[in-house]
Amino acid sequence: MKRLVVHVEGPTEFAFVRELLAPHLLSCGYDAVWPRLVGNAQLARRTGGIKGWLAVRQDIIHHLRENRGCRATLMVDYYGLPQSGEKAWPGRAAAEKMPWPLGAKHLAQRLLDDVQTRIEGEVRRQFLPFVTMHEFEGLLFSDCPSFARAILQPDLLPALQLIRDSFGSPEAINDSPATAPSKRIEALVAGYSKPVQGMRAARTIGLAVMRRECTHFDAWLTELEQWLRD
Repeated sequence: MKRLVVHVEGPTEFAFVRELLAPHLLSCGYDAVWPRLVGNAQLARRTGGIKGWLAVRQDIIHHLRENRGCRATLMVDYYGLPQSGEKAWPGRAAAEKMPWPLGAKHLAQRLLDDVQTRIEGEVRRQFLPFVTMHEFEGLLFSDCPSFARAILQPDLLPALQLIRDSFGSPEAINDSPATAPSKRIEALVAGYSKPVQGMRAARTIGLAVMRRECTHFDAWLTELEQWLRD
């Protein structure tokens, strides 16, 4: 039986996995796919927000040990991951100095290596970390007309498209406190709600368009699909 749990950091990613990712992977051949909020197995009372790596690692390792027949992946936003101190994520500080495709891969590899040192067996066959570049909202720039239509703000299409056209990929939209994808959206959309408007846009855009425009995201889904043949 092919089962997959997707560890996520907040309610929007939880909904994204449940409503878009899981149906796709089930259609590919998985028997069960479900999201799990990092640090809390219960969906209900969690408001999101990524924890320090040590807490996340402990949660993932516990789940891997308790569910030997279940594979796991991790979906977190690159933007906002702690770089220093007790909450630092391995590789995050070094990734800051790399071009975005290389930085994301470096960070994911460091996370995998760190988990591997604390669990028996070949963890690569059980765990696949993924870091969204630079955050979930970047995926929404895959289709600006659909984005603007989904949030009922068609007049914002030129501004959204201008942001998108300034980068080679939606995933390259950068991660400073002023210019991260979500910050750009918040500057345009008063009261922007990631769980409500963000998910409405994600449903409207769909996985196929996101995969076409976001090669890093597509590579992750391709690996999850290939796991079915292992």
